[in-house]
Amino acid sequence: QVQLAESGGGLVQAGGSLRLSCAASGRALSIYSMGWFRQAPGKERDFVAAIRWRDGTARYADSVKGRFTISRDNAKNTVYLEINSLKPEDTAVYYCAADRTTYFPANWDYWGQGTQVTVSS
Repeated sequence: QVQLAESGGGLVQAGGSLRLSCAASGRALSIYSMGWFRQAPGKERDFVAAIRWRDGTARYADSVKGRFTISRDNAKNTVYLEINSLKPEDTAVYYCAADRTTYFPANWDYWGQGTQVTVSS
């Protein structure tokens, strides 16, 4: 089993920046990829970014390209999401996910509890 714990969310003014963290514990060495998703109030959970653990290959949703950066620290079993030029529409609960076998799976193996990001205008 792998446990995921997100942190770094909060209330930020539009135009500001945040860095979200997701620390993996348990059988973290089994992770093949990790990703970030977000769910705004009343909406479905959407893909944001994913990263392959062994080489850092990343992919992003078109809506966040250029403002969001996903990275990882293998030694700390932690994935980060840097968000710049925050907009009110970025307000959502941000979830971390991990998968044992696939770079971009349809169904991820593990999920964190989420961290709230609120952007004020």
